[in-house]
Amino acid sequence: MAARKTKAVNTVAQLEKQLSQLQDQLSKARTAEEKDAAKTVDTQQKAVTKATKTLQAARTKLAAAKKKKTPAAAKQVTAANAAVRKAQTEVTGARAALAEAKQQLAAIKSANKVASQHDAAMSKAQRELAKKQKIADRKAAAKAKAAAKKAAVKQKAAEKKAAAKAKLAAKKAAAKAKAAAKKAAAKQKAAEKKAAAKARAAAKKAAAKAKAKTKAKKASTPRKAKATTAKRKAPAKRAAAKKAPAKRGRKPKAK
Repeated sequence: MAARKTKAVNTVAQLEKQLSQLQDQLSKARTAEEKDAAKTVDTQQKAVTKATKTLQAARTKLAAAKKKKTPAAAKQVTAANAAVRKAQTEVTGARAALAEAKQQLAAIKSANKVASQHDAAMSKAQRELAKKQKIADRKAAAKAKAAAKKAAVKQKAAEKKAAAKAKLAAKKAAAKAKAAAKKAAAKQKAAEKKAAAKARAAAKKAAAKAKAKTKAKKASTPRKAKATTAKRKAPAKRAAAKKAPAKRGRKPKAK
């Protein structure tokens, strides 16, 4: 949308520039046309002057021919009359062309005057419009500045509110995390205490068991020694017992 707006503004500016250039060209063309018309009037004026002089010369010749009383005078009068008529026609044509040129010059001057007045009015109107536009642009800029300032204040307040909310949330989260950590630490401590108590009980039980085992071992050692000694002595006793009956069985004979 912004790209379209910029393009449109550029197009308008370009057209305004072209219009200004065309207006300059038109003004120059009008001036040149007026100069050409003035030159045409001067040229026609010179033609009228020349034709008038020719007519006067022809009339002078005609008057001189009429004063002559010679046989050739009649022919000279006829020729002079023809020259006068021709010069008169040229003068009439030159005067008509001069009148037309003057009329055209007057029309061009009048049109240029109207165009000049129109251009002056347009220029004045454009200046007034530019002045009004400048005032409107200044007002719009001030309004936009005020709106931007208001929006900035609103944005700042919103950011401040959001920051406070985030800070409170962070504080709550920190408190929650701290409580959870404390609870976990207490749970861990209790678990460790329970494990330590269990380990102590197991160690105590193992120690008692080991002590009882050692005591039992110590008690069984003399019995085993006695049993071993008895076991060792048993064959000897048995051997002695075997020998002993043989001696006792030998009774003295009676006399």
